[in-house]
Amino acid sequence: MKRRMWKCCGRIRSGKPSCCIFVPCRPTSTLLISIEGRNGQVRSASRRQRACDMEFKTDRRTLIRVVARSLGLAALSTGFRGRAGLSWWSEPEPAKRSVDRDDAHAVRTPTGIWTSAEELAGLTVSGPLWRNVKSAADRRTKPPDLSDQNQKNNVRVLAKALVYAGTGEERYRDEVVAHCLHVIGTEGGRTLPLARELLAYVIAADLVVLPSDANRRFREWLNAVRHQEIGGRTLISTHEDRPNNWGTHAGASRIAVALYLQDEQDLERASRVFKGWLGDRDAYAEFRYKEVDRWQADPARPVGINPRGATKLGRNIDGVLPDDQRRSGDFRWPPPKENYVYGALQGAVAQAVLLHRAGYDVWNWEDQALLRAVRWLVETADFPPVGDDVWILPLVDHYYGTHYWDGEPTRPGKNVGWSCWTHGGRSI
Repeated sequence: MKRRMWKCCGRIRSGKPSCCIFVPCRPTSTLLISIEGRNGQVRSASRRQRACDMEFKTDRRTLIRVVARSLGLAALSTGFRGRAGLSWWSEPEPAKRSVDRDDAHAVRTPTGIWTSAEELAGLTVSGPLWRNVKSAADRRTKPPDLSDQNQKNNVRVLAKALVYAGTGEERYRDEVVAHCLHVIGTEGGRTLPLARELLAYVIAADLVVLPSDANRRFREWLNAVRHQEIGGRTLISTHEDRPNNWGTHAGASRIAVALYLQDEQDLERASRVFKGWLGDRDAYAEFRYKEVDRWQADPARPVGINPRGATKLGRNIDGVLPDDQRRSGDFRWPPPKENYVYGALQGAVAQAVLLHRAGYDVWNWEDQALLRAVRWLVETADFPPVGDDVWILPLVDHYYGTHYWDGEPTRPGKNVGWSCWTHGGRSI
């Protein structure tokens, strides 16, 4: 049974096993119905097991059907015997968005910009994947600094938000709220640190639901910081100019901010930029590419990911990220193992998760460009990710149904992480 805080709103007796409805103590939580066997006591799912004090009559199946219908939820199973538990998470109707007039993206749009408390409530809070997140959440953090591109505070604060969503322990939320306020005004130097670091704070704030005054301050700052010139660039201009790891990380943070602020106009603009980076030059083609003669399939029409079937001198370069692969030098074979490519993929995969949740069919764009990129690295270049790059694999497996991830706990990335727990056990 998941360790969340619930309050009991009703006990139902059907003359057979007793049932109890629990409603969340927080509006972002999910619903749990617990059944503890024939004539057994029914208690809440909190750490302090509290007995139910309200009673009304109905049969179990009617109750479940009515509750599911009224809340827009789908039961995971029926037909109970003995002690059992059910949980649901709601998912709004798919939204339709268009990056251009030929695209209709009718995909699911759950609540939460990265994940939601409802989804996380259905995950186990035991085992190595959970302990991986929990241990990071319990570590002491430094004062946040968005001018330090290597600081790990961002992903540790995200871990605290995930643990709060998984357990309901308020101390984790308190820490997240404090960090989201202390991070304000710490940006500086270059846009790369801001691009890498900001995303996790925005996701964390979204997960814990900041208090109203803190949320107002955080939103005001987010709205300003994306336009703030740092080292001659802004977060948005970095996304739109740089077709490499700088740009992909900037895009992920930009999209997260747009989603948090509910800025539909900038979200649509950012989605076009990302689609152009994936290879659709009709959507966007204003990037400033360098050394296009090295790894681009068509130097006259450079892209962020080479198109399906691309070759060079008879060699397969389908899925290559040319503007980061060029850091390895001129084209040669066997292909050099250039780690800048994985830096770019960290930002690109994060953009895809965010846009997918916003209603875009991004994983299929440009002949499944992101899958082709991973396939080229792992299978053609014999260069699977290691260290803080591995977290992208549970996401690739989750969205594409592949099997690249080995099931082991993963380190967080530079911008986000913990996908082994949040996405590793599920697929769409």
